[in-house]
Amino acid sequence: MTDQPANETRLAAAAMPLGLFVYTLLYGGMTVLAGVLAFKQVQLYPTDLAVEAGIFAFLLLVVISSTLAQLYGEKLANRIVWWGFVPLLIASLLMQLVLNLPASTEMVEFRSDDLAAFERVHATLWRVWAAGPAAYIVSLLLNVWIFSRLRGKSEGASTFSLMVRGAIASALSQAIDSVIFITLAFYGQFEITNLLIGQVIAKVALSIVLVPFLITGGVAFAKWLDARKG
Repeated sequence: MTDQPANETRLAAAAMPLGLFVYTLLYGGMTVLAGVLAFKQVQLYPTDLAVEAGIFAFLLLVVISSTLAQLYGEKLANRIVWWGFVPLLIASLLMQLVLNLPASTEMVEFRSDDLAAFERVHATLWRVWAAGPAAYIVSLLLNVWIFSRLRGKSEGASTFSLMVRGAIASALSQAIDSVIFITLAFYGQFEITNLLIGQVIAKVALSIVLVPFLITGGVAFAKWLDARKG
C-alpha cells in the first residue's frame, strides 16, 4: 500500500518553482539581517542627514515581495510576508538565549572588550527588533497591495509598467515604514529628526532610482530559475 499523502507532499514540493524557492530563502535571511544592520546609522554625505543601515536589507525585502506578487500572485506574496515573522522571531529568541548564557573563561579573561561590545549592542537591540515587525508588516503588506492594485486586471505587463508600479509602491510603503520604525526604535534615545528625514528621503530616492531596476532584474532572474528547473 502506497503512502498517498507523503507522495502528494513530495510531488507538491517538486512542483514548486525554483525562483519561488530561492526568493523565499533570501526573504527569510533579509528579515533577520535588516534588524541587525539597523543598529548602525549611516551618514548621507555631504549633509548631516542619516539612514539606519537596515534600509539596504529592507529594500531587498520590497524587491522580493514585489517580484513574488508579479510572478506568483498577491495572495502568495502576502503569505510569505506573514511567514517572514518566523525567522525574525526565532532569531530574537536565540539572541536572548545567547545573551543569557555565560561567556567562556577565555573570552572573559582575554577578550573582555569584545564581550562588552557584543552585549552592549545586542542587549539594546530588542527595541530595534520590536519596532521592526510593526514597520515590517505594515509597509510590506502595503507594498504588495499597491503594487498589485496598480497592475489592475491585466495579466500582461510591460517592463516600463513593472518599473513604474515598483517605484510607486516602494516609495509610498517605505516612507510609512520609516516613520513607524524610526519613531518606535529610537525616539527618546537621541534626536531623531535628521535620521527620520534622511531615512524618508533615502528610501523614496532609492525606490525611484534603484528599486524599479532591481524588481525588473528580480523578475527576469526568477523566470530564468524557473525555466532551468523545467
